[in-house]
Amino acid sequence: MEIVVDDLSGPEIVAFLEEHVQEMRSITPLESKHALDLDGLRRPEVTFWSVKDGGALVGCGAIKRLDAAHAELKSMRTTSARKRSGVASLLMEHILNEARRMGFARISLETGSTDFFLPARRLYEKFGFHYCAPFADYRLDSHSAYMTRLLQTT
Repeated sequence: MEIVVDDLSGPEIVAFLEEHVQEMRSITPLESKHALDLDGLRRPEVTFWSVKDGGALVGCGAIKRLDAAHAELKSMRTTSARKRSGVASLLMEHILNEARRMGFARISLETGSTDFFLPARRLYEKFGFHYCAPFADYRLDSHSAYMTRLLQTT
């Protein structure tokens, strides 16, 4: 598998992300949906990666700079056919290493609180994320779970 910085211009990633946003809209009330659309992901404070396997898109993820020391994990997604196959763990390890390299001391995330998001929350727990209060511009929301972790610099 190969993880590459993606400029979000290819039709495959555009369709993949549109499917992600539509799925989040079908599961989560609109006021609780925090998935970034393409314009949000193309902002300068966001670094976006695609995971490819034999040229096929199998996953993606991003980090958004909140301030000099704090980043937010965004748009983690694995294609349905590759869920629970190690794609998300490989990408998470890559993103955490890149966040450290970029100088961030903390990385936080918002995810859903329902059973649909349980595999995602377990993945984040596996990588050392702990539940926390809302951060940045988030507000307490029963549909959201907030998690954070410190990044050890080497």
